[in-house]
Amino acid sequence: MSAAIDPSVVGTVHPTAEVEVERGRLRAFAHAIGETDPVYSELDAARAAGHPDLPVPPTFLFGIGSDMAWLGALGVDLTAVLHGSQRFTYHCMAHAGDTLAFAPRIVDTYEKKGGALQFLVRETAVTRADGSAVADLQETIVVREARS
Repeated sequence: MSAAIDPSVVGTVHPTAEVEVERGRLRAFAHAIGETDPVYSELDAARAAGHPDLPVPPTFLFGIGSDMAWLGALGVDLTAVLHGSQRFTYHCMAHAGDTLAFAPRIVDTYEKKGGALQFLVRETAVTRADGSAVADLQETIVVREARS
């Protein structure tokens, strides 16, 4: 059996990570998700559409600003982790060449099915180097109870 997630983790602030958005990663992501709009992969098309560089597709921020180390630090068995949900609120468009800061914190934990499913909710504020808001991300992770 896995241990219950201690509710005192709510409010835990994780270290801020800075990430430079690279064109190559944007192109690879666009290809991986089947994005066919050249605005997301061709610099000339992006500029013709009014962007200074390749724009960041909506779910890309979850891929570059997320890791599983925070779960391991809580003692969560990573083999019992499921994706619950993700939400995002965008304040402005990010582009290749931007350096973004990801500041995550745990905002909730709860359980269902008598503790067989435990939920961790983490929010991440994404900002530019000047502090301007780019997006607010929220992810819910489900931890299944270990089976004997």
